[in-house]
Amino acid sequence: MKQAILLISLALPSFCWQQTTPIYQVTVTERTVKAINYKYRSDPTMIDFRGTVLLPKGKGEAVVQSKQGRTDIDAHFHNLTDPQGFGLEYLTYVLWALTPDGRPHNIGEVVPGSSDKAKLHVTTDMQAFALIVTAEPYSAVRQPSNVVVLENAVRPDTEGKIEEVEAKVELLPRGLYSMNLPSKSPETNAPKVSMREYEAISELYQAQNALGAARNAGAERYAPDIFAKAQLLFDEAQRIEAGKKDHSRVVETAREAAQTAEDARVVAMRHQPDDLIGKAQAEAAQARKNAVRAEQEVLRARADAQAAQAQLDAERAARQQAEAEAAAARGRAAQAEAQAQAAPAVSPIIPPPPARPQTDDASRKTALRVKLLEQLNACVPSRDTTHGLVATIAGWKFSGALPTQRASDELAQIAAVLASYPALRISVEGHTDSPDSTGLSQQQADAARVLLVRRGVPSNMITSRGLGNSAPITSSRTASGREENQRVEIVITSDAIGNIPFWSRPYTLTHQ
Repeated sequence: MKQAILLISLALPSFCWQQTTPIYQVTVTERTVKAINYKYRSDPTMIDFRGTVLLPKGKGEAVVQSKQGRTDIDAHFHNLTDPQGFGLEYLTYVLWALTPDGRPHNIGEVVPGSSDKAKLHVTTDMQAFALIVTAEPYSAVRQPSNVVVLENAVRPDTEGKIEEVEAKVELLPRGLYSMNLPSKSPETNAPKVSMREYEAISELYQAQNALGAARNAGAERYAPDIFAKAQLLFDEAQRIEAGKKDHSRVVETAREAAQTAEDARVVAMRHQPDDLIGKAQAEAAQARKNAVRAEQEVLRARADAQAAQAQLDAERAARQQAEAEAAAARGRAAQAEAQAQAAPAVSPIIPPPPARPQTDDASRKTALRVKLLEQLNACVPSRDTTHGLVATIAGWKFSGALPTQRASDELAQIAAVLASYPALRISVEGHTDSPDSTGLSQQQADAARVLLVRRGVPSNMITSRGLGNSAPITSSRTASGREENQRVEIVITSDAIGNIPFWSRPYTLTHQ
């Protein structure tokens, strides 16, 4: 059999390993696909793959069979063009299984051949899932890019429970792993290499992309040991390739380097929130110090004002005493005659003035309530209600039961505020937009409570509960209404801030 020969200059940029800077742009993309719950221990069933707007001619089919302990997938794809057509950073394709709640699972690399065809036989432990194919910078990625080229399509003869579900996946944006590689025009006299050499060079480029992504995520700082191991594996793969020895070893070593670099990137991304939280806590501590200094200045000014007022009162009292003594001297001579002629006077009984309402304590509580509301509003949208202060985190900021990076940052800021008020009572309440989702709302509330406690809120101050869809804000008939109903609310009450919203007032009823 003749070995396939490829023109490398048409598929990959020049073989250069100088370090470049990846470009990161963080966005969130949502896609809606159909998930299928395949019949357990049934005969094999067929599904189709259809191309998206990025690859309209792409297509494919797969035979899926649910067996004991696993689901087998035998897929074939057609018209898979060079992934670098979407950007020089994209070097391969990956098949993903998406759970109905949007969690992605990398189940295999899709490598098209010289005729733009590919096949893949894999297994997964999932029962219900959707399938998509994306272009990726390396095969070891753990989150799909938004360059989705194929999606599963249900056939008329597909066996299984098919539901219309919104599989919301936080997809990485196009260009996330861009390595700033210069575009190359095809070279007519470029050297030709064998398919094995091409696979080795492709895997080296994937490993290089993985190292660049890990470095940009701070892996050299947060996961130095893992990153160093990935760099050593990459260097070893380069040495083997330079020696023109065993191409299989080049592929094995480069793939291990890419996988290790991805591990380092994931570890680094988990450590980054700690830095952000530490910075937020430092800023909150500085804000508290500034507030203390401002309050001390107010107290000093108030003391000076009280001293000046006391001096004025003393001068006024002395002047009044002098006037009273002069009046007494002028009338002393006529006093005896006036007493002899005047009838005994009866002093009128003057009722005491009504007691002044004690409003100082209520005013202090209202002022503290307004201050806490302003601090919460600086973190997330908050409102003052009859059942307490309510800070709201939108449900789209959660990935399933876990808070995303943005939700974690907001919870850290809220924790920094609440930790300075030891007398509060806090209830974390999860809300969803669909029936039978109380479990998910409870998991989201529990996750938010754990993060608040971890960031300084005493655990005995805070509880959590999932309310499902029992307390919607608006109708769930529209997409915007469903999104608004999905939320986690942090409800704060305390005797220290009173039980009445600042915009309300108490009324006393009396009988006429």
